[in-house]
Amino acid sequence: MLIGSPKEIKGQENRVGMTPTAVREAVHNGHRVVVQAGMGVPIGFEDEAYRRAGAEVVATAEEIWTRAELIVKVKEPQPAEFKLIRPGQVLFTYLHLAPDPRQTKALVESGAIAIAYETVTDERGGLPLLTPMSEVAGRLSIQVGARCLEMIAGGRGMLLGGVPGVPAAHVVILGGGIVGTNAARMAMGLEAKVTVVDKSLKRLYDLDLQFGTKMATRFATQDAIEECVLDADLVIGAVLIPGAAAPRLVTRPMVKQMKRGSVLVDVSIDQGGCFETSKPTTHANPTYVVDETVHYCVSNMPAAVARTATQALNNATLPFVLALANKGYERALKEDPDLLNGLNVCRGAITYEAVAEALGLDHVDPVKALGRG
Repeated sequence: MLIGSPKEIKGQENRVGMTPTAVREAVHNGHRVVVQAGMGVPIGFEDEAYRRAGAEVVATAEEIWTRAELIVKVKEPQPAEFKLIRPGQVLFTYLHLAPDPRQTKALVESGAIAIAYETVTDERGGLPLLTPMSEVAGRLSIQVGARCLEMIAGGRGMLLGGVPGVPAAHVVILGGGIVGTNAARMAMGLEAKVTVVDKSLKRLYDLDLQFGTKMATRFATQDAIEECVLDADLVIGAVLIPGAAAPRLVTRPMVKQMKRGSVLVDVSIDQGGCFETSKPTTHANPTYVVDETVHYCVSNMPAAVARTATQALNNATLPFVLALANKGYERALKEDPDLLNGLNVCRGAITYEAVAEALGLDHVDPVKALGRG
C-alpha cells in the first residue's frame, strides 16, 4: 500500500503523522511511504532521515493527497485540504467531528473512509490513541495555567505552589480521567492545593487510593462544581464523552463570579469546550479575557511540545497504521472491533453515533456502511 503523510497546515502545528521510525516499520512491512519535504524539520526529523528510513520525499502536499491510498496525519483536515480528499481514500487522524459540521460535511461529500484516532478503543474500553495526547495535554495544562496566573498574562499574580507563609493556589480539575490525573500529578508536584471533581465514584475512589491526602475529591453535582470553581485560582476543564460534544459544566454566571485574574484552561476545547465562555484559540494568540477571567483554549495544545507529542502519538498509532496497510481497511476494520470504533465516516455515511447525534444527522451502522462499499 502507498501511505502518505503530509505536513500539517493548522496554525503552529509541528507534530507529524509519521516519524522516520514509523516509516521504517512500514517499509519493512512491504509498503511504500511518501512524506512532504520539511515536515519534520522543526522538531528534528530531517528529510534525509526519512530517506534513510525508505520514504520518498516530495515537495507538495497535493502530490501526497493525489497518490496515497492511506493518509496518516495528526490534526483534522483544514478547509484548504477538503478538496484534496478522494473517494475511497483512507484518512487516519484526529477528527473531532461533533463540534465541526463543516468538516463533517466535507468528509461525507468526499466519499473517503475517515477513521478518527480519538474514538479507537482497546480491550478495556479505553482510548489508546487519545491517551498519549491526553497525558501531554494534562501535564501541559498546569504549565500554561501557571504562566497565565502571572501578572504579565493578566492573571492574579500567584505562584502555583506559594511559598512558606503564603497559601498555594487552588487548582480545580473537572474530570478525573487521563487528562485530569496527569494535571493533578503536575499540580501536586508544584505543591498547589488540588481538587478533582468527577461524576464517577469509582474514579474518585481510585484517585483517593492513588494520591491520598495530597488531593481532595468531590462528586460532581451542580453545587460542588459551582463551589469549587468560585474558590479556584486555576480551573482545568478535562471532561470527555468519546466522540461527542463536551458538556458545558461552567456557566457564564459562574465565570462572572470567579476571582479577578483567575484562569480557565479548557483541554476539552477540541470537543467544543466545557466552559460556556470557551472559544478555540491558537498558540499564536492563546488567551483572552471574559469578566476578568483569563481563558486558555488552544485546540491543539500538545503541538507546543511537538517532538515529545509526536513520538508518543506514533508509538500508539503505528500498530493500527500497519494493520490498515497490511490487511486493507475493510478487512482491518472488520477483524478489529476496537479499530472499527474509530470509523466516523465511510463513503458518504456517518458511522459514529455520537457524531450523528451531536450534529442532528443520520447514523449508519459501520458494518453496513463497509458492506455498501
